[in-house]
Amino acid sequence: MVVVIFGALPLVSRKGEHVVFDSLDGFWPKGFVKFQKSLVNFLCSIALLALGWLMISTGIDFASFGETTAQLKISKAPFIMGMGFMCALAGIVHLILVFHPLSEDEESEGGVL
Repeated sequence: MVVVIFGALPLVSRKGEHVVFDSLDGFWPKGFVKFQKSLVNFLCSIALLALGWLMISTGIDFASFGETTAQLKISKAPFIMGMGFMCALAGIVHLILVFHPLSEDEESEGGVL
């Protein structure tokens, strides 16, 4: 389940498929909405890059300690490092979206990837 969720995170970010509450966008000037989207993408990129760094460093720690699951004794490190890598990749996608926002044609309304 972790692989599916974190594997899809960069794709969801790239297509703009996140849950968005945009009920007031019709009332704001277009310039403000554009600025708001850029600001949100910038904040998301910082948060995801920081989370990715934290998860990768935790994965490195888990690998050095030999941390495993309780019953199956599967190493946790590759999963946590993979989750961190996907978070960092999604952060890079959001950083790109700050400077190259999605056009209205590219923005999705809940379609299939």
